[in-house]
Amino acid sequence: MDNKKTHKKHEIGEWKNKYLRALADYQNLEKRFLEEKEEIIKSANFQLIIKLLPFLDSLDKAEIFTKDQGLKIAKENLLKIFQETGLQEIEVLHKEYDPRLAEAVDMAAGEQDNLVVEVLRKGYQMNGKILRVAQVKVSKKL
Repeated sequence: MDNKKTHKKHEIGEWKNKYLRALADYQNLEKRFLEEKEEIIKSANFQLIIKLLPFLDSLDKAEIFTKDQGLKIAKENLLKIFQETGLQEIEVLHKEYDPRLAEAVDMAAGEQDNLVVEVLRKGYQMNGKILRVAQVKVSKKL
């Protein structure tokens, strides 16, 4: 009789271990699925924002030439949406030129070498990943 009880306890223990392993596997799978889903969403946002950046550039240029309040509000709303997804402008103006963050497309005389004196096209990053480098004018000491 004791042998049967011991055998049953052992069998119950094995089933319990199998259940706990299966549960852990399921939880790991669920966690991995959620992480992959999040990465897919981030990637889709990334691709969409890259395609919309030229539109944002156009709004920037239009704002220089037109003092339209509606244009300003539309641009601010678009920027707010972009910022909520993690988009940030790369700040390079009046900083030392860094080829990882900006592309030098022009030079200007200045008091020091390699200082960004003008941003010709803004650069952006999203969640720490560079979407587009800025195009800048860099100083050259005479």
